[in-house]
Amino acid sequence: MAFASVIAIVAFLLLQPLSTTSDFLSPLLSPIFDDVCKEVECGKGTCKPSKNSTFLFECECHQGWKQSLSNDDDESSLKFLPCIVPNCTLDYSCSKAPAPVQEKATKSNESIFYACHWVDCGGGSCNKTSMFSYNCECDAGYYNLLNVTAFPCFRECSLGMGCSELGISMTNSSTSTPPALNDNIKNEGLY
Repeated sequence: MAFASVIAIVAFLLLQPLSTTSDFLSPLLSPIFDDVCKEVECGKGTCKPSKNSTFLFECECHQGWKQSLSNDDDESSLKFLPCIVPNCTLDYSCSKAPAPVQEKATKSNESIFYACHWVDCGGGSCNKTSMFSYNCECDAGYYNLLNVTAFPCFRECSLGMGCSELGISMTNSSTSTPPALNDNIKNEGLY
């Protein structure tokens, strides 16, 4: 009879929802949840701490923006990715080559937690700056969207319909002023 009571109590404890475990850990994990968004760049989105996410945060995209590698599925498991893809027409025909789906060669010391593993910088290369952040360094003739280094690099001719409605314009994409021309030098332009 005592054995049956012990089995019943053990079964009851095992069937309790896992939420009691997470409530037990909440005070211990609270400092981590509170600080995680201080290191995260969500692009055109907002960082929200999340106990249900792999990296303890999610990026909620602003209207007109989405995450790279997203499939427009609200239940995507990649909610930790920054909102860096504008929901407007992009024309890659003026670029060196169409934007390929990049096969990232994984280095032996690199893991899926490496910030650049998940990023496509377009016409540039990814540079990890901290555990959760990176910047895209653009090749010549390419510029970061909105002049924000977390955004991919595009040529101005790539921007199509709807991009200006999102505030995307590259006419003043460079923060440096062009060099002054001497009176002796003719401005023949580059073609």
